[in-house]
Amino acid sequence: MLPATLMAQSTAKGIVTDKANAMPMPGVNVIIKGTSRGTSTDFDGKYSIELSEGEVLVFSYVGYTTQEIVFTGQTSIDVVIEEDASILDEVVLIGYGSTKKEDLTGAVDLLKAEDFNQGPLVSAQQLISGKIAGVSVTSASGAPGDGQNIIIRGNGSLTLSSNPLIVLDGIPLDNGGVGGSRNPLNVINPNDIESMTVLKDASATAIYGSRAANGVIIITSKKGKDTDFRFNLTSSTTVHTAIDRVNVLNANQFRDIVTNHPNADATTIGLLGNSNTNWQDEIYQSAFGQDHSFSALGNAFGVPMRASLSHSDHDGTLIGDNFQRTTASINLSPKLFDDHLKLDISARGNYTENTFANRDAIGNANTFDPTQSIFDASSPYGGYFSWIDTATGAQPNLANTNPVALINLKDDTSEIRRYIVNLKADYKLHFFPDITATVSTGIDESNSNGRTIVSEFMPTSDPIWNGSRSTYSNTSTNKLFDAYLTYKKSLNDIHNITAVAGYSYQSFEFDGYNYDSEAEEIGTDFELIDKSKSVLLSYFGRLNYDYDGKYLLTATLRADASSKLNPDDRWGYFPSLALAWNISNEDFLDNKNINDLKLRVGYGQIGNINGLGDYRFLTRYNGSLSSANYQFGNSFYQTYRPEPLNTDLRWEVGSTLNVGIDYSLFNRRVSGSLNLYQKQTKDLIAFASVDPFTNFGSEIDKNIGDMENRGVEFELNVIPVRTDDWEWSISYNLAINDNEITNLPFDQATGGISGGNGNNVQIQTEGEAPYSFYVFQQVYDTAGKPIEGAFVDRNGDNVINDEDKYIYKDPYADVIMGLNTNLSYKKWDLAIVTRANIGNYAYNDVSAGNSYLNGIVQSTNNYLTNIHSSYLENGFVSQSNENTFLSSHYIEEASFFKIDNITLGYTLDNAIKDVSLRFYGSVQNVATITDYKGLDPEITGGIDSNFYPRPRSFVFGVNVDF
Repeated sequence: MLPATLMAQSTAKGIVTDKANAMPMPGVNVIIKGTSRGTSTDFDGKYSIELSEGEVLVFSYVGYTTQEIVFTGQTSIDVVIEEDASILDEVVLIGYGSTKKEDLTGAVDLLKAEDFNQGPLVSAQQLISGKIAGVSVTSASGAPGDGQNIIIRGNGSLTLSSNPLIVLDGIPLDNGGVGGSRNPLNVINPNDIESMTVLKDASATAIYGSRAANGVIIITSKKGKDTDFRFNLTSSTTVHTAIDRVNVLNANQFRDIVTNHPNADATTIGLLGNSNTNWQDEIYQSAFGQDHSFSALGNAFGVPMRASLSHSDHDGTLIGDNFQRTTASINLSPKLFDDHLKLDISARGNYTENTFANRDAIGNANTFDPTQSIFDASSPYGGYFSWIDTATGAQPNLANTNPVALINLKDDTSEIRRYIVNLKADYKLHFFPDITATVSTGIDESNSNGRTIVSEFMPTSDPIWNGSRSTYSNTSTNKLFDAYLTYKKSLNDIHNITAVAGYSYQSFEFDGYNYDSEAEEIGTDFELIDKSKSVLLSYFGRLNYDYDGKYLLTATLRADASSKLNPDDRWGYFPSLALAWNISNEDFLDNKNINDLKLRVGYGQIGNINGLGDYRFLTRYNGSLSSANYQFGNSFYQTYRPEPLNTDLRWEVGSTLNVGIDYSLFNRRVSGSLNLYQKQTKDLIAFASVDPFTNFGSEIDKNIGDMENRGVEFELNVIPVRTDDWEWSISYNLAINDNEITNLPFDQATGGISGGNGNNVQIQTEGEAPYSFYVFQQVYDTAGKPIEGAFVDRNGDNVINDEDKYIYKDPYADVIMGLNTNLSYKKWDLAIVTRANIGNYAYNDVSAGNSYLNGIVQSTNNYLTNIHSSYLENGFVSQSNENTFLSSHYIEEASFFKIDNITLGYTLDNAIKDVSLRFYGSVQNVATITDYKGLDPEITGGIDSNFYPRPRSFVFGVNVDF
């Protein structure tokens, strides 16, 4: 029978072409159905395969429809495949509706779950870090679950928030949060997210009005499907390690310098201990974390649904830090009345427990005497070594505190409960099916309870210290109601119109209570009640017109009224207009290598009052402290002081012009976009002085400034290899941004530092970038060593004063890049995520405030202080010259290249029947290449002051689908 079988086999040959352009298709998989036998087309689209009559050839290619052909003895089988309509018609959410990706007219980026960053990711923002041009995501610290600072296309304001609007399943979130919350976006487990859409230019964001001044991130959670139930289980274990230390003197260096210090006498030298303690090692640890998530998706009693439950538990590398989160969610998507009524019902709950480590220990670990031991049996502070002032019996005033005592003798904990419930109903009118009526209502409520307890054994300079206790409870409620009509009509398949008109109401309420035992003990006000409410009322409309898939128009208008502004300036009107030309759909463009080519132009205006306080246009009064009451006779009465009245604040208004090109080439093996933008912000809100006796204060906020952002964004996605066994994809993005204050009549000092008294190292000034460093120009000797107290007399008046300060760099990168690659071979997959910032600078406050010889020996001779090891290089002696803290020497280039994540995985498709297993290992924060001398060059705001270091994390996980 074997020879007969061999003789029955034949060779089939052929060529596979693309239906759209008749071009050969390399890399198309040609598999014999039901077997592992197969091949792929070569560069010319040709293939050759041996098979028997009756067997079925399967032709497949990512993004194209699969074809099956029964072999009946043909010697030549040519196949034409076409792009999958579901891919071409990929839907992108754009706010109060959606559109096909090819019909977009604004600067919009879509990332799906398969595109997200991998690894030990606790917060949603981490999923897109380094993935989208012009979007910068920076973690606030290395603490687990801490917040992320997101900036889209540079800073948009001076005093208001520059963070984007976050919309979760149609609900614009209140990012203010409640007390004790690390990050408002911890409400959602990253495993529950289906996609994230970033709207960047005003023509795309205008539909959201004032909340969208700094861009929009639309988060879509995973929804139910009308299928049999499928289940997913993910579980991972993580080890976090602290990877670096601040460079301070070790015990031997410290002893040597103290012993030879010119101001050290026998008493001072006698303060030295006999230990060799690395205080940073004593407060940091290798920490463990775990994440577990379970979800079920399918059809329950005719209703598509999805439910999930997850739990995360992560310790921080700073001893005592812990983050625990439990989330639960359910989504129902029923359809009624012959699919005319579609409901989307979702509810998610979140319970978070936080234990906050005492971050004061970070700075004290850098400055505490390394020759002392942790414990001292004679110490009155619970056995922890402490400096003692013999006159008071307490710790000397201004002395640093034992870092381990700070960690162990303070408890700071909180619990946050948050739930988000949303109901969306889409009703396609029976009597007029071209119109769909939508009502969306939701509530986002958070409440927190927290307390801070400091032991009576905590070292302190208060001789009667007996411990303290403070508590707080907060409730934040965000309510939303949206109602809008959508009209969609196609005339002769040439004229396609979609119009949206609607109304939106959103209210934000806050109710807070604080208690302080120390204030109660000394007889001052010990309770604080804080209540506020603001409302945003809006009307909006959008018109989309598509002519034959070639010419696209989007026009938007939104009217917003905010209770934060006075009635005369409350309403703002924000229009936008965008045009696009699908050049690839034109008959004259007969280039078979061009799949898509679209030119976009958009212009729009957006207002901003995000982060502005409430009731500023009303007369407000502050009650006097109980210790400052006014006496009449033998009675004391509380007085009330009016707060500054601000009746003239208006919207900050940003106008953005965006020109862009979207492209895909060579059977979509190459794709990307190019955007050029210019944003001009008028009526910036900033502090300004007021004339004496004209208000109840010397400064108020005013609309007095203008700012301009200009930039270029480039995105490139390439698939160099796609065969049966191999697939390799590369994505690269680059953003260049120039941010300049173009009008500001009053300079604004900002950027407080630790050195000196009330010093600021940054300034807001006309003609420069926001938060530019404003310092003295350091003078260096011939060997390149800074000369202490020597600065350039820039104005030539032979006096060094504030007139000699100059603008020297700023903290924001001129260029931001991301480079990501994914490689798969059979069952193996490898993903590498890297980022780079070029042109950003940082003020090294850790070195600047603590690298002086005289800082070691205090004038009281009651304690010693360690210093930064940069003293060994600069040799600075005295802290008496305040100008030294403001030296350009401490402004360091902080450009960097980071390998953020490397993930290696292996998939077993049928380890058990109908069960897929994927095992993976991942490393987060792999490496940083930089010239910056501090712990980490990526510092939000540009001032590096005792930063909680980001750890390197190792994770092993398993994903089970069944």
